[in-house]
Amino acid sequence: MENLLLLHGALGAATMLEPLKQALQDSYRVHTLDFSGHGGKPLPQEPFTMQLFVQDILDFLEQQQLDSTHVFGYSMGGYAALSLALQHPQRIRSIYTLATKFAWSAEAAEQETKLLNPERVEEKVPAFAATLARRHAPQDWKHVMRQTAGMMRWLGQSPILTPDTLPQLQLPVQVAVGDRDNMVTVEETLWACRLLPNARLQVLPNTRHPLETLPVQDLSHCIRQFIGQVGR
Repeated sequence: MENLLLLHGALGAATMLEPLKQALQDSYRVHTLDFSGHGGKPLPQEPFTMQLFVQDILDFLEQQQLDSTHVFGYSMGGYAALSLALQHPQRIRSIYTLATKFAWSAEAAEQETKLLNPERVEEKVPAFAATLARRHAPQDWKHVMRQTAGMMRWLGQSPILTPDTLPQLQLPVQVAVGDRDNMVTVEETLWACRLLPNARLQVLPNTRHPLETLPVQDLSHCIRQFIGQVGR
């Protein structure tokens, strides 16, 4: 069976991908990882950056002795996967991104980080705060959130995926986005798709940004279909 690596999004953890992993493991050798500081992994001494997460993936591939793998990346995970493919194209066979934000600018980062105020989240959305506390224990979820905001501001100033770099990615890519996603637009996803030489666009009907809003069986079918077409 071929390898398939599932990558979580910002503020996420590998545990969120467990249902998808279970749904796909009869077809692939499925792997998951927690990015630095996520899912209880130690917080790094350095700030969160996309390059740090790229290195996390590369280290995982080395540890697991995976010469090449297909990748599914949700949200930030898709951005990290494409960023890795720019640096080490031979390690990635194909990438399926879902709800990945491509249009990063200082203005976009400012808009995104408005939502990443830990004290406000704790006050206004206590159930979400409690979920994050459980997800990242024993690490402090508030620190994870602040670091994530910093990483987004960094992306706003220095995006990795640009009109200059996206055309360099020759591998097969499927960029998927929900038609009701309030964080990622269909337009920015189409923009990235048009710049990628070997990409296809998928707009998922009646789908919002949170991963759990998409039925696992539907998503696993889409991933199987894409990888099956790549392998032909």
